[in-house]
Amino acid sequence: MMRGFIILMMLLVSGFSANAETVRIKDLVEFEGVRGNDLVGYGLVVGLDGSGDTLRNSPFTEEAMANLLERLGINVSGEQFRPRNVAAVLVTGALPPFARAGGQMDVTVSTIGDARSLLGGTLIMTPLNAADGEIYAVAQGPVISGGARVEGDAASVTLGVPTSGVIPAGARVEREVPFVFNDLTSLDLALRTPDFTTAARIETSVNARYGGGIARMIDSGTVRLDLLAAPDLTPSQIVSSLENIEVDPDQRARVVVDQRSGTIVLGSDVRISAVAVSQGNLTLRVEEAPLVVQPNPFTPGGDAVVVPRSTVGIEEEAGSQLALVNDATTLPEVIAGLNALGVSPRDMIDILKAIKAAGALHAEFIVQ
Repeated sequence: MMRGFIILMMLLVSGFSANAETVRIKDLVEFEGVRGNDLVGYGLVVGLDGSGDTLRNSPFTEEAMANLLERLGINVSGEQFRPRNVAAVLVTGALPPFARAGGQMDVTVSTIGDARSLLGGTLIMTPLNAADGEIYAVAQGPVISGGARVEGDAASVTLGVPTSGVIPAGARVEREVPFVFNDLTSLDLALRTPDFTTAARIETSVNARYGGGIARMIDSGTVRLDLLAAPDLTPSQIVSSLENIEVDPDQRARVVVDQRSGTIVLGSDVRISAVAVSQGNLTLRVEEAPLVVQPNPFTPGGDAVVVPRSTVGIEEEAGSQLALVNDATTLPEVIAGLNALGVSPRDMIDILKAIKAAGALHAEFIVQ
């Protein structure tokens, strides 16, 4: 199993080095001002097939439904109002950057009461507010839920999450975010993975395209553009051109392991110094086989007796001698050295931890 994993890693590394040495700037950075804005709203989903909130446990649903009907001219005050086809929900979404009034956006609908399913429901007009309290969009439409629930008198089966769903293009933008991109005189490029070497390479590549002085590295995560240094182009034109410039990004050497699945990922810059490793498995086995002893026939007052029988054993895997992992200067050499140990991925995680503790693994070790 481990050898198959190692071979796959070697193929991936060789393919990457041959075909993907450079990356576009737009895939490495975030542009200042080009971002979405989170919206949230409280609404009601109606039309459920008896799977809505139980109003005794979710009184806020009854209150919201009564207020909605009163706004529509129907007075239900003092009436016995117990519908089971209504569910209170929170509606969330992200207003896209530069969204204009009349545009549409996707929203997610999630129950907040004890409704069992949103299948077949329709969201009633729900205002969506931003952090400043202003309404920027209004959502409404049929909910698409990816789950299902079937129940009987003594059992129930749930597939997926029927208490959450989405409405594609279910919200319409009513207010625009006041931001004029072309009025900027400077623009910050924020690296998604801060690194001084990558930031310096971005600075060099941009200055080579537009001339020295337009780009300046502020720190490992920021490159600032002086948009006034290119007066013949608007900020939008500059960004449109520079985001496709290809840069060779750099990164720290990392080893990422997932103990739950036994996954091991090694970066191309991982190095291991010469180290000797010994690994063996010790197995303790306890087996219980109780024996029931019956009394002799016609024995007065005889009772059956359970006699315990236990088998205890200790096994240690043979061949747990020291294995030498030589100095490895490339990723294929690292993989070949570790693969020579011939252990499972889960045992390899423990070995990598020990090598890191010994100071022979020259990489950042991340455990998930």
